[in-house]
Amino acid sequence: MTLPSLTKLLLKAKKEKNLSFEDLGNLINRDEVWVASLFYGQATASEEEATSLIAALDLASDLKEDLSTPPVKGCLDPVIPTDPLIYRFYEIMQVYGLPMKDVIQEKFGDGIMSAIDFSIEVDKVEDPKGDRVLVKMCGKFLPYKKW
Repeated sequence: MTLPSLTKLLLKAKKEKNLSFEDLGNLINRDEVWVASLFYGQATASEEEATSLIAALDLASDLKEDLSTPPVKGCLDPVIPTDPLIYRFYEIMQVYGLPMKDVIQEKFGDGIMSAIDFSIEVDKVEDPKGDRVLVKMCGKFLPYKKW
C-alpha cells in the first residue's frame, strides 16, 4: 500500500518532534486513535484542531485545508491486507465475524453497528505470559428499517 503524501508528511513530522498520537490527542482533546485516523486520511479536523496540530508539528499553515476537508473514507485497496497486524483483524472478522453478528442481532435485533457514531480505544494489558492488546469498539446500533 502506498501512503498518501500528506500521511507521509504528518508521520515524518510526528517522528521528528518525538510526539506520540497520545501526545497530539491530548493537545486537541481527541483520542489517539482518532488522531491516527486523521493522519491516515480517515477523519476530518476542525480548523482549530488543524491549526494546533500544524503548530505542534511545525508544518506549513496551508495544510490546514487538507486536514479539515472531509476525506474519502475506507479507501484501502479491496484486497486481503498484507500487513501482519491489519491482516489479523481481517482474520478475526473471518473467524468471528458471523458469530459476532449473530450475538449482536440476538441482543439488539436486525441491524448494524454504526461506524459513524463510533469510538475505538486501544489499551495495553500487562500479562506475565505476554502483554495483551485490548481493543474496545463502541458504535451506535442502527436497526434496519422496514417499509
